[in-house]
Amino acid sequence: MTTTQELTAELDDLPYNVFAKACPSRGTLEHVTGRWGALTLGALYEGSLRFNELRRRVDGVSEKMLSQTLHALERDGLVHREAQPTNPPRVDYELTPLGRGVAERLLALIHFVEGSMDDVLTARERYDAARA
Repeated sequence: MTTTQELTAELDDLPYNVFAKACPSRGTLEHVTGRWGALTLGALYEGSLRFNELRRRVDGVSEKMLSQTLHALERDGLVHREAQPTNPPRVDYELTPLGRGVAERLLALIHFVEGSMDDVLTARERYDAARA
């Protein structure tokens, strides 16, 4: 089992530090963990999707936000965009190998949160009742 000190020492050896304001890893973390980034990566883990399929899968995202999210994830090397030279044009999005690794970790967190919702809802009720 890894202790917190061992984990901190390992992280100190990395060339990037997400806790440093100017570190480029911070921007990628924001793209990945933001609401639309996490949901988009999770949806694409199931396989390649066209833009509108992805928009339907990620319920509630606007066309503009999905487009911005996909651009950011593509720039970070997590999503691959493939435009087919057809009429009308067909564009498919899929995870890169790096994106699959990130999505696997996100989905583990998503499943943990979903499985813990009874406890979360109980905690919310207790919190709200104490403040009422």
